[in-house]
Amino acid sequence: MFALTPFERKSYDLFNAFHDFEKDFFGEDSRTFSCKTDIRDEGDHYVLEAELPGFEKSDIKLDVSDGFLTLSAEHSTDNSEKDKDGKYVRRERSYGSYQRSFDVSGINTDNIDAEYKNGVLFVDLPKKAIEKPAAKRLEIR
Repeated sequence: MFALTPFERKSYDLFNAFHDFEKDFFGEDSRTFSCKTDIRDEGDHYVLEAELPGFEKSDIKLDVSDGFLTLSAEHSTDNSEKDKDGKYVRRERSYGSYQRSFDVSGINTDNIDAEYKNGVLFVDLPKKAIEKPAAKRLEIR
């Protein structure tokens, strides 16, 4: 019965009463861009799908370092409208950035492939071949 209730139960702390007010009221943190990421296990490889609407392919970077794949994306827009005298009638600016890291210790990093299509980044992460330890017979003393 409680699983069908749309409200989650929280314990409130008197000292942190306003700490999560914005997050509770607006949902996710409204000041930062959040990218929805799904990872599917396809047997011999994983497929990572990251939704990055509004980003251009050139805005997205994938880096592999120290056993982690880091996805970062950054873009900014500047919509300016001026009248005939060069004064601003309307000027809007926006900036969005995102960064997330994934452990790729069990991934063959030499064969990672990525494609960006229709606002979704698809990353193919092939698994490393599992090496079975060599069997050997031990001598008994």
